[in-house]
Formats: sequence, C-alpha cells, structure tokens
Amino acid sequence: MDIKQHLNDQRLLVETALNTFLPKEEGLLADHFAALRYSLVAGGKRIRPVLCMMTAEALGARMEACMAIPCALECIHTYSLIHDDLPAMDNDDLRRGKPTNHKVFGEAQAILAGDGLLTMAFALLSDDALPDRLSSADRLRIIHLIARAAGSHGMVGGQALDVASEGKTVPFETLAAIHASKTGALITASVQAGAILGGATTAQYEDLTAYGQHLGLAFQITDDLLNVEGSPAELGKAAGSDAARRKATYPGFFGVETTRRKAGEAIKAAVDRLAPFGTTATPLRELARYLLKRSK
Repeated sequence: MDIKQHLNDQRLLVETALNTFLPKEEGLLADHFAALRYSLVAGGKRIRPVLCMMTAEALGARMEACMAIPCALECIHTYSLIHDDLPAMDNDDLRRGKPTNHKVFGEAQAILAGDGLLTMAFALLSDDALPDRLSSADRLRIIHLIARAAGSHGMVGGQALDVASEGKTVPFETLAAIHASKTGALITASVQAGAILGGATTAQYEDLTAYGQHLGLAFQITDDLLNVEGSPAELGKAAGSDAARRKATYPGFFGVETTRRKAGEAIKAAVDRLAPFGTTATPLRELARYLLKRSK
C-alpha cells in the first residue's frame, strides 16, 4: 500500500475533526483561542491520532463517530510541544517550519494555550457525544490510560528527566526511561485507546500494546537520528540541537550506524507483534516500516 498517501488521508480526517472541536477566534477570549489554533493547525504528522484510528480500524471499528478520542490525543501532544519549546525548556524558535507559539503570542499566552489544549483534551474524552457502543467502563479506561501516559508516570515525567539530564553523563538506563516515558507512553496509549475502541480481546490488546511500545521506541530513536542527520528545512525546526544541549540520545551512546540498526530492530519487533492480525493491520505494519524512511 502507499503508506504516505494513507497517512495523508487519515491526517486530513483528523484535521477536519479538530476544526469542528476547536473554539472559534471570537469574543473576549479570541486571542487565547487564536493561540490554541495556531499550534494545533500548524501541521505535523498526527501520528498519535492516526495510530488510534488505524488500530481501531484493524479490529473492524469505524471511526466516524469516535473522532473525539484521536483529536484529544493530538491536543495533548500539541500542548506538550508548546511547553517544550518555551525558553525554560528547549528554547526553540521554530516548530513545524513556523515561529514557535511563544515567539508569536508571548510566553504567558503560550503557557496558557498549552494548558487550554490539555484540559480541552479531557473535555473531549469525557464528552457524552462519544458513541453509545463505548461503555462507561471503557470510556473511563481510555481516560485513565491516556491521563497516566500524559502525566508524571509518562510524558511529563520523561520531560522532567530529560531536562534534569541535560549536560550530564547519564547511564543508558536513564536514556531508556526518558524515551519510554517522554515519547513511548503516549504513542502506546494511542494504540491502546484504539484497541479498546475496536473491542480487542485480551490477547489482541497485549499484542497491540507491545506493538505500541516497540513503535514508540523506534519513533524516538529515529527522532534522535534526524536531529543528527536532518536539515532545518526538512525538520521544520533546528537540527543538531540535542548535541548542542548535551542531551542523552541514542547516537550519543551508540553512534549513528548502531543507532540505525537498533531502530530497525525495534521496528521489526513492532511488526512481529502484529502477526496474529490479518490484512486489516497492514497500515500499522507499513507505518512502522515507514519510520526508517521519514525525513521529518
């Protein structure tokens, strides 16, 4: 299959749905809503919501009535990018080829835009507009796993560890914990949410969870590689920033060639966990393989 075209088609579905959920830039909060929209509609791969959709569809579910869940995942991811770019964090000037949120709206409004997107995500996740076939227990399960993946036991904790490790020599176990939490946790939760939406059996849920964990690792490893080998024009942000800040990365530990091999191993491990699934899981397999070829 043409995975790039499929990803683009899925991305457009996410962006159409996001536009319906986002508040309009009007009224007393027009400037605040503009800051929310600025980063959320700035583009990006939409990997997390697309993973949720692909997983549910691999199990035979239709996503038309369930778009609040993938959109919530994108809101959480975008909030994290806004906050990561702040001067107190990574101090980046560009994101997705455009000036970062705080460069356009100021630091205070950027912080509030991130806060608004995070809380908007949980308003979407708990909305009664979700389809009737999703039981209250399953909805609560999805909310819990996403909250845990986004918080101190996941993405936020990973970022805290990443910031604390800058400029220091840390053991590989610390790097592995950063990657598993900062990037891997929300990617895994995206797959798990899709599995619940699709009515996965216990065995299917376990296989899909392992797929998400291996994919999350592969995604962060390839991000580390791109920061070394990519160009600002391709990445839409500064290249070489990890080395400049002395961040713990796979290339820093293993060198570029071994890192590329480890990315391939993680991708193979992800694809192997999809063996029990038929052709409906082809997009998930091809997405994993696509990671080694991406340039941004």
